[in-house]
Amino acid sequence: MNAREWGVASGEWERAANVLLHPPIPHSPLTIKPLGLAEYVPTWQAMQEFTAARGETTPDELWLLEHPPVYTQGQAGKPEHVLNPGAIPIVQIDRGGQVTYHGPGQLVAYLLLDLKRHKLGVRELVRKLEQSVIDVLAQYDVAAYGKVDAPGVYVMRDGVEAKIAALGLRIRNGCSYHGLSFNVNMDLEPFSRINPCGYAGLQVTQLADYGFIDETPARVAVKLSRSILNNLGLKAVVDA
Repeated sequence: MNAREWGVASGEWERAANVLLHPPIPHSPLTIKPLGLAEYVPTWQAMQEFTAARGETTPDELWLLEHPPVYTQGQAGKPEHVLNPGAIPIVQIDRGGQVTYHGPGQLVAYLLLDLKRHKLGVRELVRKLEQSVIDVLAQYDVAAYGKVDAPGVYVMRDGVEAKIAALGLRIRNGCSYHGLSFNVNMDLEPFSRINPCGYAGLQVTQLADYGFIDETPARVAVKLSRSILNNLGLKAVVDA
């Protein structure tokens, strides 16, 4: 079986749900939802609905998943950054940033967080999410860093800077949705059909390029969820 199919075809997302922060912590302020492979538009709509309906006491949530192939264009996205999408659909959405690609083998983490409750600013949240990915990569001895002028997580490969994780948020009534995408073991070719995140010539890489060809989004989701919780200073329960 191709490694890029493992997270969906072999039940790894179910196993991830079983090991995420086991045993669950009762009365947690954050609920983790491993969703497996999920279509983009219904997931986006569910995030909007959750955020619109939440109140002051609504628990925060972290959704972990993969998407089928799709390009998403941020609310200020410029069409000239979409070069040759072919048959891959393009969805105009309401997060910040320019165009990016999602596909199987990429771990997506959507953080539905009440920033007011946690006394967090948007920039601070962005830095904490970036640091969460940086800390996970450090577990694989991969040095990574963020950039103040270009959100995301970057690495150096053969002397060339490459992006390994993208980040885009929407804040509504002080609450966040959307989140980050972390390239684990995927087909990177669709990135060549766009200017990733609006940067012509930006190189894109993934964890598998460092030799970790057996890793899957479901496995990395366990590490990333714990890293996000650590950087936010939270605890969690798992909602399978």
